[in-house]
Amino acid sequence: MKRVLALILTLAVALTAATPALAQDTLDKIKSTGVLTIGTRTGSPPFAYVNKSNEWVGFSIDLVEQLIKPEVEKAVGRPVKIEKKESTPPTRIPLLSSNAVDLIAGTMTDTPQRRESVDFSLTFFYTGAQFMVKKGSPIKGVSDIAGKRIATQQGSTNEKILREKYPQAQLRAFPDQPAAFQALVQGQVDAYTNDGIQLFGIKAKAPKPDDWEVVGDFYSEEPYGMAMRKGDARFKAVVDTGLRQGLEGGKYFEIYEKWFGPKGELPYPMTPQVKAYLMKQIGK
Repeated sequence: MKRVLALILTLAVALTAATPALAQDTLDKIKSTGVLTIGTRTGSPPFAYVNKSNEWVGFSIDLVEQLIKPEVEKAVGRPVKIEKKESTPPTRIPLLSSNAVDLIAGTMTDTPQRRESVDFSLTFFYTGAQFMVKKGSPIKGVSDIAGKRIATQQGSTNEKILREKYPQAQLRAFPDQPAAFQALVQGQVDAYTNDGIQLFGIKAKAPKPDDWEVVGDFYSEEPYGMAMRKGDARFKAVVDTGLRQGLEGGKYFEIYEKWFGPKGELPYPMTPQVKAYLMKQIGK
């Protein structure tokens, strides 16, 4: 009996010691440190990338700094610094789970499977998967990839969809976008698949953009959200408030125009359908 009681006491002490670390919510953490740490990308223009001046910039980063950061500062009652850490499809959720980052702000698709592990903000961008090929390629869409060598990013939704629905393709997974595109440049693969907007970004930054084409209708739906630790309702409410106010007040569309407008890094006009999708989620 004494042994049982001793074991119960030991477990209780261990659980008590572990509870604060598990229960500490993100806003408490930010209030204590004065830092909001985001996981984002270094080579995913124009969402997040390191430019020629060695500055970490992009659409996703601007959304955090201009829309979300002010709401976080209101919630914690102090100035907050943004700290950036690189995150990739395989590392995003582990970085959140380990408390290494507080928010993923990149090109992460909100899916039911991922919602089992993390919570997502309101959708801040909507796109779909396509293919990048060398100009003149016979690949014009997903119906042409049987037997073809297709580059994907490890851990991406595109990789998952192709493995499940198009097993006749020869998939080759790469750790990031630059590696996948380099494989295409070197002829190691016949096409590179990713979300269409990201492919347009890579094409625009390529040494010879006219050598490449983005082809095919969307074979997937890719609504991007910002991911955070599951169950942290207070932090999610703050993040969503920042995005909601940006959509309602128009600041979101100013940031969009900066990056995707005619004079932006990557001209990509927002369609009426996409705008309606974004506004519907806030009841507009």
